[in-house]
Amino acid sequence: MAKPCATIAVALLLLAACSRDAPPERDAGPSAFHKELQTRFINAKAGDVIDIPAGTYHLNRGLSLNVSGVTVRGAGMDKTILSFKNQVQGAEGLLVNASDFTIEDLAIEDTPGDGLKVNEGRNIVIRRVRTEWTKGPDESNGAYGIYPVQTENVLVEECVAIASSDAGIYIGQSKNIVVRNNRAEFNVAGIEIENSFYADVYGNTVVNNTGGILVFNMPALPQLGHSTRVYQNTISDNNTRNFAAEGTAVASVPAGSGVVVNSNDKVEIFDNDIANNNTANIIITSYFATGYFGQKEPAPNYDPYPETIYVYGNRFSGGGASPDGLDLKALKAYLFGLSGHFPDILWDGYANPEKLDADGKLIASAAICVDNGAAKVLNVDLGNDSKDVVVGDQQHACQHSKLPAVVLAPPLDG
Repeated sequence: MAKPCATIAVALLLLAACSRDAPPERDAGPSAFHKELQTRFINAKAGDVIDIPAGTYHLNRGLSLNVSGVTVRGAGMDKTILSFKNQVQGAEGLLVNASDFTIEDLAIEDTPGDGLKVNEGRNIVIRRVRTEWTKGPDESNGAYGIYPVQTENVLVEECVAIASSDAGIYIGQSKNIVVRNNRAEFNVAGIEIENSFYADVYGNTVVNNTGGILVFNMPALPQLGHSTRVYQNTISDNNTRNFAAEGTAVASVPAGSGVVVNSNDKVEIFDNDIANNNTANIIITSYFATGYFGQKEPAPNYDPYPETIYVYGNRFSGGGASPDGLDLKALKAYLFGLSGHFPDILWDGYANPEKLDADGKLIASAAICVDNGAAKVLNVDLGNDSKDVVVGDQQHACQHSKLPAVVLAPPLDG
């Protein structure tokens, strides 16, 4: 039997191993540690590295950093743990209003609000950060795990996001974005790119969420998103019940959604492994098919239709056999029988009437193009009460020019 770490005779020999298995609890009370760390943030200068040693630190207030050029570094996402389970003040675990900011190798757990929020910064690196609500999926969990918003030149890599009640990794109203090699699990939305442009999302493992990867344009925001590439990801078994708060955008995402494109343009989905998402492996929808349709007055320049979508070279398997919601279940049974399944791609069928050709199809520049072997598209024709449901691939047999790779400038790979 292994001796406990507390055994005096072997304490020194086993200290490192024990630290790896269970980070030591820090004796300083929540208020004392918060004061110490917050003071370091306040007094920081550009170029400073704020190291937080291994350990589980209990905080009862949120932290904030407003100095640019700072790096916050832990000893590892399973070694340096900032726990906010008993937080009584602050909307986030850590709120950053700064540029040239790096955070890496630590965990943020059990915040009542968002885990890590970075607001209005440039040149942001979030690397090997874990955000988690340890009780698992629950509506009372914070909305966002990793949450850069109104940012530019952003790299999120090798992070883990678990059990957010909205999105595990969310990039909003931002530009020039790379989200790569992360794991998102048991969130409502695993990874979400919202009202952002020039985003590459690749190499991620996105499993057991309600919806895997979302590319959205919301109606009441001044910036519209476009030009997102989703590729080389594993997106499977995203069948967790939707536990988002009622009225939020993601509350309308059906459980069993692999990739969801909503009201966004110039989206490429390619070279992914997409499997066993019970509603559909890919869903393409407009503003009119969402639960937030009519809730807010759209911005004047808002385009409610998804256009110039290109799906190619993905590997699909399973999916579509048990859609979420009575309407979709009934439609599946009617079209494909009780033991059948939806095709890999669902489209709500809404299209801008100003961009239809003489045959009633989207013009080439705005078309939803699928070049993906045997994959078919189900046009649900929601705008016409599903009177003209179409299943097939020929109506989407087209191609678009491929988007260029996102280049972070300055590079953030250091």
